[in-house]
Amino acid sequence: MPVPARRMALAAFSALAATALFTAPAGATVFQQGISVDDEARITEDGGVILSGTYHCEQASPEGAMQVKASVEQDGGRLGIGAERIVCDGTERRWVAHAPGEYAHVREGRAKVTAELQEVRLKGFFPRSVDTVALDAKDVTFRR
Repeated sequence: MPVPARRMALAAFSALAATALFTAPAGATVFQQGISVDDEARITEDGGVILSGTYHCEQASPEGAMQVKASVEQDGGRLGIGAERIVCDGTERRWVAHAPGEYAHVREGRAKVTAELQEVRLKGFFPRSVDTVALDAKDVTFRR
């Protein structure tokens, strides 16, 4: 094999090896995960926001935990909300996220809501990485 062809073969092999090595991080979750956002959300009496939807997930990796993160975008503002503790056993379940009125500045009408099912990998007591394993985003109607 001439030298340029050998270099090209080596480069192709290296690229293939790198792809195989970096396509999935060590300990990556391989189970089916899913999340959805309900079409309507509530604004509470004190101006707070309640978002909801469904999720399903398998047990997180041994060095991690699962969480739901939701956000609302309306009129150029963005509000991030964490949901209550979730259970990952493969069953479809409801998630609910609440932001008190002192933090939420959302009006009645349409807004974009994004929900993420995230796997948090820990190193000791501190997060090492946060990976989104499922995502749903849609326009939602907010009502009092």
